[in-house]
Amino acid sequence: MNRVRVLIAVAAAAPMSVWGWASSAPAATIATTVYGADPCPKARSDEIVVCAREPESERYRIPKRFRAGPRVESGPSASWASRVEGLEAAQRPTRPNSCSAVGSNGQTGCMQAMLHQWYLERHMAHDLQP
Repeated sequence: MNRVRVLIAVAAAAPMSVWGWASSAPAATIATTVYGADPCPKARSDEIVVCAREPESERYRIPKRFRAGPRVESGPSASWASRVEGLEAAQRPTRPNSCSAVGSNGQTGCMQAMLHQWYLERHMAHDLQP
């Protein structure tokens, strides 16, 4: 047990050039993705190049890790279209033609709402008849 500790201490204290590791270590490692039949970039004498090959159909696509995420309908990353739609839905009861007691001209949409409901009921009744 004691000999193992001494060996580890000697190995750690020895300069790396004695073991030959420092002189053969590359200066840089480059990892890249190539598509289709594109050639892998040539390495210079002091670097290692690692190439991952993807099919040509993946060249201009959004990376898979970003494609699988769920759509966010609210919050800072939501689209402007969904934000505007949410604001319009929240303001609809206070606008004209809304058939609401809230806001000015809210009562103007009551006839339109009644006709819309009548049309839907008529359509449902027609679909249910044999």
